[in-house]
Amino acid sequence: MVEQEVTYTLEVNGKFIIIENVPARVCLETGERFFSPETVERLQQTVWGQRKPSRIIETPVFEFA
Repeated sequence: MVEQEVTYTLEVNGKFIIIENVPARVCLETGERFFSPETVERLQQTVWGQRKPSRIIETPVFEFA
């Protein structure tokens, strides 16, 4: 396990949310990421709060079919 800053992504109501520079413990073998309870709480506040994002990006979407 190593301490790293990672990019956390999730989809909420059809919109993707990206949170950069999130502290995590990362397993070097599997790449699995572990977040402290304090970090999880702050992520939830960021996602569900009314904070304005630092920037907005546009991304292409493709169908697999």
